[in-house]
Amino acid sequence: MTYEAIQFGAADGVATITLNRPQVMNALNSRMRHEITDVLSGLSADIRCVVMTGAGRGFCSGQDLTDRAAAADLEGTLRDEYEPMLRAIRACPAPVIAAVNGVAAGAGANLALAADVVIATESASFIQAFARIGLIPDAGGTFVIPRAVGMARAMGMMLFAEPVSARQAADWGLIWEALPDDAFAAGVEARARQLAQGPTSAFRAIRAAVEASFGNDLDTQLGLEARLQGAAGRSADFVEGVTAFLEKRPARFTGR
Repeated sequence: MTYEAIQFGAADGVATITLNRPQVMNALNSRMRHEITDVLSGLSADIRCVVMTGAGRGFCSGQDLTDRAAAADLEGTLRDEYEPMLRAIRACPAPVIAAVNGVAAGAGANLALAADVVIATESASFIQAFARIGLIPDAGGTFVIPRAVGMARAMGMMLFAEPVSARQAADWGLIWEALPDDAFAAGVEARARQLAQGPTSAFRAIRAAVEASFGNDLDTQLGLEARLQGAAGRSADFVEGVTAFLEKRPARFTGR
């Protein structure tokens, strides 16, 4: 696919997806959703971290409200375009960082929150803006946000539709960290490099275990942990990790 609504690049095991409609604050249209899904579904085996960010001064302003086809069938658009995109993020074989470089509103906020880790610049904000136009939060927002911040804060975000600053989002546990604007790019790069040099298969198992924990009782979760740990213990990365520990040197993980 030739990408028009996003930019894609890869170097040193890190793939970068840049939402690239800065003239409309990277609003999501059909083309962008399909391109994000396509690129995440076709990553090469050497990609060990994905960074998703926005061009210009914002991350993503949400659904493009000038897209009349989407507005005419919101249910169909969510099922046919948003759901595959969000599932592609969750199924990505490498950990995904959302690098929120500015406003993340509506479905744009929930696109960011679908990532494994969210890092925002301090001038960024998160807005569940749906109620302003008579809609409910979608794109996974009603699933992710209450689990991250609790019922009271989730309801306040969604009913009042007020911006939550990056610093507040970090304090609430909605995102991993908020960085000073002048340290944001370097901070994201360092985090991406750290993940790209890490034990990729173990990262996938961590994601699987954490996601399953919300629906499992303790006995079921303990059984899952044992199975996943057994597989991790047979990996080359485990052998390398133990060897590096005993030799008092940094581990050189291969992701296998």
